[in-house]
This record gives sequence, C-alpha cells and structure tokens, in this order.
Amino acid sequence: MDCKKALKENDGNIEKAIEWLRQKGITSASKKEGRVAAEGLVGSYIHTGGRVGVLVEVNCETDFVARREEFQGLVRNVAMQIAACPNVEYVSVKDIPAEIVQKEKEIEMNRDDLANKPDNIKEKIVQGRIDKRLKELALLDQPYIRDQNISVEDLVKQTVAQVGENIVVRRFSRFVLGEGIEKEESNFAEEVAAQTGGKI
Repeated sequence: MDCKKALKENDGNIEKAIEWLRQKGITSASKKEGRVAAEGLVGSYIHTGGRVGVLVEVNCETDFVARREEFQGLVRNVAMQIAACPNVEYVSVKDIPAEIVQKEKEIEMNRDDLANKPDNIKEKIVQGRIDKRLKELALLDQPYIRDQNISVEDLVKQTVAQVGENIVVRRFSRFVLGEGIEKEESNFAEEVAAQTGGKI
C-alpha cells in the first residue's frame, strides 16, 4: 500500500517514489527515537581467519522485533561494519568524552599551518577539523560499507521504518588478535651470528 501511495503521490515517477518512501521512513524513524528500547540482541562477527572479532548490543522495544529477520540482519551488518572500521571507538559523537574533544582541539590549535591565521578564521578551521575527526571516531557517522551513499545511522533509521520500533546501537567491543601484547622482536641473522661467534 505504501508503494502504491508513493507512486500516486509522485505521478508514477519510480525514482521520486523511492525517495518519497525513504524520506517517509526516516521521518517516522525520528518520531520513535524517544521510546525506550530495552530488548534486542547481542550480535557477534568473527572476520575470516579469526583475527578480528566484534560483539555489539543493539536494542529494540520488543522481543518480537528482536526475532525478526530485518532486525537480526541489521545487527549482523552493524557488527561487520565495526570489524571493518578500526578507528571507530564510540557509537556516536555525543558519546565521546569531553576530555577527548578538548585534546583534539588543543592538537588542532597548535598545528603549524594555522600559525599565521587570524583567531576568528583559526577557530572556524579548527572546529571543522574537530567535527571531521570526531565523526571518524563515531560508528553512526561512518559510510555504510555495503552502500557508501548512506551512513550507519541511515541504515538504522531504515530498519526502524521497516519494523516500526525504536532501535538503538548501545555499545560494542572490537577485538584484534594480539592487540596490546608486546611482541619480542628478534633478528634471526643476529641470533645465528651470536651462536656461531660471528662465523656463518
């Protein structure tokens, strides 16, 4: 029925009807944002070879929606997105601690290329750079790996429009094999030379 209405609203133009449907979905998704989402799934993704793994919690309003294929597909796709984005540390920009934002601002303010700029211009340039850097750290602002024309946030909103409930990506953890372990570097040639008294 929505497709029929979209075509009628756009005089049979399929491209405009698709845009209309997408816009309608995003509008209805924003209306659901304030509703409590306490059900959902913890999803996982292990990349081929077992070197990168992800756990992600995505919430919805009811366990009925949590069992739906569309929701489970979203959770899987979000987990794969996190695996593919090593720089992502937070769900959204608003989750980034103030001290991280302040540190980024200090780094940018002291860059050499801004030394001769007037303060008001410098401030605008720095703000633009900080906004860009913070978006690089936030999952929802990433271009979706399967469709670079939309963000991960857009993907979530599209699913909200499909299932009719609020959906929230709550938290995630990304594991990389060996991360944080100091590996002992060895030089095989030096070891052989040491064992043979320098004679090979």
